[in-house]
Amino acid sequence: MSIQLSITNVTKLYPTGEGVKDINIDVRHGELVTLLGPSGCGKTTVLRSAGGFIDPDEGEITITGESVVNIPPEKRPTAMVFQSYNLWPHMTVEDNLAFSLKLKKMKKREWKEKVCWALALVQLSGTEKKHPSELSGGQQQRIALARALLLQPKVLLLDEPFSALDAKLRLELREQVREIQAREQLTMLFVTHDQEEALSISDRIVVMNKGKIEQMATPQHIYNDPASLFVAQFIGRMNFLKGEAAGNALTIGPLSLPNVKHLSGEVTVGVRPEDVVIANGKGQGIPAKVTKVMMLGHYAEVTLHTFLGVLKMFIDRNDIDHYQLNMGIAVTFTKVKSFNGQQVQMKKEEISL
Repeated sequence: MSIQLSITNVTKLYPTGEGVKDINIDVRHGELVTLLGPSGCGKTTVLRSAGGFIDPDEGEITITGESVVNIPPEKRPTAMVFQSYNLWPHMTVEDNLAFSLKLKKMKKREWKEKVCWALALVQLSGTEKKHPSELSGGQQQRIALARALLLQPKVLLLDEPFSALDAKLRLELREQVREIQAREQLTMLFVTHDQEEALSISDRIVVMNKGKIEQMATPQHIYNDPASLFVAQFIGRMNFLKGEAAGNALTIGPLSLPNVKHLSGEVTVGVRPEDVVIANGKGQGIPAKVTKVMMLGHYAEVTLHTFLGVLKMFIDRNDIDHYQLNMGIAVTFTKVKSFNGQQVQMKKEEISL
């Protein structure tokens, strides 16, 4: 699959010292790549550099092999969907969508056909004569998306487009965007700080932190195999414990597991709550006391206190009655990730069981 957008060695530093340094990202044709990270990580700087709204200090940006670094936003083969809808309040939906087409001197019959196509794409046919004030926030954002699609960009850029919407609308819109993207084979660069959003819609995710890329991979790979302690902390839920690595063994309290990364010395061990399970044999596993059980929809979360720290364990919701407060159990881990150093502050509470 051909490379549609290439960001090569891009650096942009602000007077505060913040910004991005040596960013390299290739987005293939028809691919949805998400820039994910906390506020201030540089994800929006990368997106706006691709759109021409920010000039990088160094580096190259190409779209279908042609440099766009010195081309202004309005002349780039890109379109941007912002957090705010930016719709003209005094214009109808049709006029908002047709505005740029009319500037190109497009014939009325042609632009009307294109407007109808775009509205059908976002499932808002029949709203042509309405004003933005007559639409919900979700509908307005879909109109903003339709307007961007009318430009037929080679790369569609989305800057946290759903952040102002409630949770239900966010879910509906991201599913719709993913459907449109897949059906139309659109190339998208998407920015969000919402990990669930990124995991659900992306072909690949670029996890950023402090102006640098921590990991770039598929959602499954990033969740299952975080490349750094930051990614492990940022993506999903994770328990962190102290461990000791030596030779082929990774020791966590009474547990001895394979030292897959061949680390040595003190390590931080990450364990997903779904990978915490009841130990089979008597005397095996980490002694734990149940201190809280919470129903979380299709699963339940059990909080465990151990001499190593506090653990969260996910269980089937149908098994919730099997876990009583102050009940003593022993747990082990089906899968762990280990990282050099003791960089995570673990909650620790000594208990007797």
